[in-house]
Amino acid sequence: MKKKIKYLLFMTLLSIFTKGASQNVSSLYDLTFSSIEGEEILLRSFEGKHILFVNVASECGFTSQYKGLEELYKKYKDDLVVIGMPCNQFGGQEPGTSKEIQSFCQARYGVTFPMSEKVEVSGANKHPIYKWLTDKNKNGNSSSSVKWNFQKYLVDPNGKLVNYFYSTISPMSEKITGELN
Repeated sequence: MKKKIKYLLFMTLLSIFTKGASQNVSSLYDLTFSSIEGEEILLRSFEGKHILFVNVASECGFTSQYKGLEELYKKYKDDLVVIGMPCNQFGGQEPGTSKEIQSFCQARYGVTFPMSEKVEVSGANKHPIYKWLTDKNKNGNSSSSVKWNFQKYLVDPNGKLVNYFYSTISPMSEKITGELN
């Protein structure tokens, strides 16, 4: 009888531990964000396209990458959406309001790609999209941390994380565009 109880206990524990390991990775397409205009955007609406998520800032040394992000967005518009996600966590380089950020981006760089409201990309208040992008248990590819403004995360048309690129990688770099061809 003791053997049977031990066996049942072992099988129960095995079931508990393997269940967590075999669960499907949460889908990126189940997540949403608030646009810079305050509208809820479902990531599911971008299914079938690559998505490039970029934490952006208006007062950063990399701010000129807005130009390259817009160029990338226009060139690959049928197959790619760029989503700019303003963040003030690195050097306080995105202090503006949504209206100020939007006005700056449109006037200075002609930005037409979707932008979110200001978000946090690290720490206790990390946006759910960045929780997914930076956690291998969620994205199925790799864990990372956002190091600075203009770090880029590329997701394929099936909602799988392809890779991430540090701020020093320009939007039109072959490292990024090569993943789109």
